[in-house]
Amino acid sequence: MTTFDKRKNEEEARYKRDEELKFKVNARRNKLLGLWAAEQLGHKGADAEAYAKQVVASDFDRPGDSDVLEKVLKDLQAKGIAMDEHRVRKEMTHLLDVARQQLMAE
Repeated sequence: MTTFDKRKNEEEARYKRDEELKFKVNARRNKLLGLWAAEQLGHKGADAEAYAKQVVASDFDRPGDSDVLEKVLKDLQAKGIAMDEHRVRKEMTHLLDVARQQLMAE
């Protein structure tokens, strides 16, 4: 194996690890967001966990975070909870950092 091939393989492996980590961080962030929203909605225990799973699943509707944001915002507003897009995005940003820290600590 040449040095070039070795470097190429290392870069491909690094890219794969980075993408897997990004996926895991986003999924963890979505779960944490779902639990946060569930608390706002008054869900507890198994109901909160079930809602968090729905939030995680909603991320597969479209690329990007807009599908998750729309679900959570719509659900909160449907229950009459005063919430705007800025507040949910702020929570998503905060929870992204929390999720990254949690995964790095594991």
